[in-house]
Amino acid sequence: MPRPSMKTVRQQQLIEATLTSVERHGLHNTTINTISGLAGLSSGLISHYFGGKQGLIEATQRYLLDQLKQALLSRTLDRNMLPLERLYAIVEANFTELQRSRPATKTWLSFWSQAMHEQGLARLQNINSQRLHSNLLFSFKQLLPLADAVNAAKQTAAMIDGFWLRSALSPTPAKEFEQAQILSKAFIKAVTMQYGENRCH
Repeated sequence: MPRPSMKTVRQQQLIEATLTSVERHGLHNTTINTISGLAGLSSGLISHYFGGKQGLIEATQRYLLDQLKQALLSRTLDRNMLPLERLYAIVEANFTELQRSRPATKTWLSFWSQAMHEQGLARLQNINSQRLHSNLLFSFKQLLPLADAVNAAKQTAAMIDGFWLRSALSPTPAKEFEQAQILSKAFIKAVTMQYGENRCH
């Protein structure tokens, strides 16, 4: 496997430093200096690679989005999964160790808030929401009538997002994140069972 370029390595260092800075200082108090200091790199590299702080912030959200995508692919790629198994894998992909970590949770919460004011972040959040709904709908359509599949996908997406948010804000997030997965899967199972368990296999 070829070694990543120095540019790629430094970009990833800056993205990880951004996550850490948001965790420690919040998004509004995260600056080029706090990020470069944590990364141990020149602040000029942020402008060079990302065009400035806002470009790096958007790159950091794209990184988290890509990790969500890769988490799902790693659970479903090259596997002849049943629809119900794939739905469970979607739940698991949204609650990986990275997505439950303090840097990621604080960064996601900051992104959601800032997305109401920043067009670039809003666009990325819209992509995230549409991807989750599309992935859920793909499997639900194999188990339910179309109208019910659409509703189930919307409800499940809202449940995943809602449970994630409540868990991230909880004083005991580890416990809440684990329960969130269990309850999300139980909801999916209950919905599909309404149409006969044989359709889930």
